[in-house]
Amino acid sequence: MAHRNTSAHHGIPALEKAATGITGLDQISGGGLPRGRTTIVCGGPGCGKTMLGLEFLVRGAIEFNEPGVLVAFEETPEEMARNVASLGFDLRDLADRKKLYLDYVYVERSEIQETGEYDLEGLFIRLQHAVDQVGAKRVMLDTLEALFSGFSNPGILRAEIRRLFRWLKEKGLTTIVTAEKGEGTLTRHGLEEYVSDCVILLDHRITEQISTRRMRIVKYRGTKHGADEYPFLIDEHGMSVLPVTSMELQHKVSNQRVPTGIADLDDMLERKGYFRGSSILISGAAGSGKTILAATFAEAACRRGERCLYIGFEESMNQIARNMKAIGINFESWVKKGLLVHRAWRPTQYGVEMHLLRIHKLIEKFKPDNIIIDPITNLITASTEKDVHSMLMRLMDFLKENAVTSLFTSLSNVGEIAESEVGISSLIDSWISLRYAEIFGKRHRGLFVLKSRGMAHSTQLREMIITSKGIKLGPADALLAYRDRERDPQPDIDSASVTEKVRTKSVRHGSSSKIRSARGAR
Repeated sequence: MAHRNTSAHHGIPALEKAATGITGLDQISGGGLPRGRTTIVCGGPGCGKTMLGLEFLVRGAIEFNEPGVLVAFEETPEEMARNVASLGFDLRDLADRKKLYLDYVYVERSEIQETGEYDLEGLFIRLQHAVDQVGAKRVMLDTLEALFSGFSNPGILRAEIRRLFRWLKEKGLTTIVTAEKGEGTLTRHGLEEYVSDCVILLDHRITEQISTRRMRIVKYRGTKHGADEYPFLIDEHGMSVLPVTSMELQHKVSNQRVPTGIADLDDMLERKGYFRGSSILISGAAGSGKTILAATFAEAACRRGERCLYIGFEESMNQIARNMKAIGINFESWVKKGLLVHRAWRPTQYGVEMHLLRIHKLIEKFKPDNIIIDPITNLITASTEKDVHSMLMRLMDFLKENAVTSLFTSLSNVGEIAESEVGISSLIDSWISLRYAEIFGKRHRGLFVLKSRGMAHSTQLREMIITSKGIKLGPADALLAYRDRERDPQPDIDSASVTEKVRTKSVRHGSSSKIRSARGAR
């Protein structure tokens, strides 16, 4: 019986690819663009077609020692060089070093006379000269519409497009050709996508006043590739594409434990803390102490010499740094030492996919051991709960693959569990819930471990006391003592005094029990 996959049995080599050097694109394309073949990059105005092609040339010249040729039909090389200078790309310097050859071809419709004898021989000669000048391996043509703007005869147009692509392939040039999106077709002429070996569609959309760019590999002959839509970002470092992370749940796990920064809370977690690389959720009402718990965890990580990334969606970096000084935490010192990387921006500044991509870039740049996102509930203001849940799932998967311990805070109503918390509860390994107890006209903070996978954790409700030296947890029966005070009013005293009385009472009670046990033994 014949095998379907004959190429593997007859030694036919796999399709060779040319890495683009663009973050994420090589991953979703399975290694890059088809080497020695033509790729169409299409989309509407402002979607990033030219940027993708230019970065492909620049990365190839700098990172892979593959010189390139840029042939522009709309903008001069000087204009393009100015456009990409803000991204750190110096086209003129690369041209001077014979890494790039920049050419501008002016096409005027009135100067073109269409006859049966017309062809692109002049362009081919010009291209061959440019390739020979730098020994080019890569070519970019920007844009196809400008090149063929003088053609009105569909027959000649189609024939010349095929001829151009065939010539580039015969020369073994890895080529990107940019093209404008047509009405009901991927490209304006509706032919380019059929004669090219790879087609990448870029889209720039506005949803509820939030801008998002997305990429999709529509076609890629001879190889597997990601077929989903992927968000991408253009910033001062170029283009970054966010691939969907693996959903096979095959990441490695660690038995190493990470202290919480609060000795009393460590005691509730087998006296060891969280698992390294796990996900932690701290939920509670406004003012219950979520950010303080997160900041305490961050400082403990820095004291151990670990790098921590703190991302805030609610307060500015300066405001959090000032507030944490009240409990003895100095963020500024850890930032200066390079152990704490603190970033803050509004959740409405981007869509959730852009938030995810930006966090990815920060993680890849700073390589943190721990990350804090405070709070995740603010993301819902920029999108729907469904989209936020999907974003967090992909983020947590990425963090676990990289063994990063993650801590998230979530705002809930007093005495309730928010829907957003329920939605991500299955993704969380350890869940710390903060509660209020109103007793005798005063509000007391309570803390308990709602869940913690893989360990025997305490189920007690402990009073959480915020002091100038950090957080302390009162004994399990401290809140009961407050309740007894409500039934039998006494002069008002502070929380620390009640806690100390409870501790003393517990010690005495323990001593009496030992005496009774000794008497019984006698």
